[in-house]
Amino acid sequence: MGATNEHGQGVGEPVPGWEHRPRPEPVVLQGRYVAVEPLSSARYAELFAATCGDGDADLWTYRPIPRPASLPELWMHLAAHLDDPALVTFALVPLEGEAAGTAAGIASYLRIEPAHGQVEVGGVLFGRALQRTRAATEAIHLMMRHAFDELGYRRFEWKCDSRNEPSRRAARRLGFVEEGRFRNHMVTQGRNRDTDWFSVIDTEWPAVRSAHERWLDPANFDDAGRQRRSLDLVG
Repeated sequence: MGATNEHGQGVGEPVPGWEHRPRPEPVVLQGRYVAVEPLSSARYAELFAATCGDGDADLWTYRPIPRPASLPELWMHLAAHLDDPALVTFALVPLEGEAAGTAAGIASYLRIEPAHGQVEVGGVLFGRALQRTRAATEAIHLMMRHAFDELGYRRFEWKCDSRNEPSRRAARRLGFVEEGRFRNHMVTQGRNRDTDWFSVIDTEWPAVRSAHERWLDPANFDDAGRQRRSLDLVG
């Protein structure tokens, strides 16, 4: 049941003591399996090797541009991220596996609204060496934990092309709740994009965080790094 004001109109519940939240900054988020570090040009060549190989065109299907064919093309794309004041972009550096110590993906905070405590993770790009790894899961977990636990945000969003089924599955697996579809939302690479919206809110976060932490616990993996128990928070 919602609250009612003096005019008999339904209104939202009060948010006691609410204050403007800090804006995310380019900080290092250190995990057990991955380091989420501020993107810099020192990582561009590694990212080109990780995401722009001859067999990597499918990684770019749902991104604003096709696969860059050269390091200068990727350089311009990533430099635009750093120049955009609306984005805080990170390089994802696994600490284990074949790509250990090198940048194998990127992700950004965007749609940052400190007045309302809302932020989105977007522009997520995992190279082959990062896909389906505990480092990839931990990278998103660290960004969520920073937003909720350290910055005090109330809402964390995930959006994707409605036809990007791997991204939709990832959102559900990580505990995001599907909220709906924005039709004819964007034009990407000359094609229509309908966008699906997902979120986790602050009251849901403690349970989501605990599930992430149980899955990421080293005891959940055998000697070959295979999971003993899966993580699938929203079916």
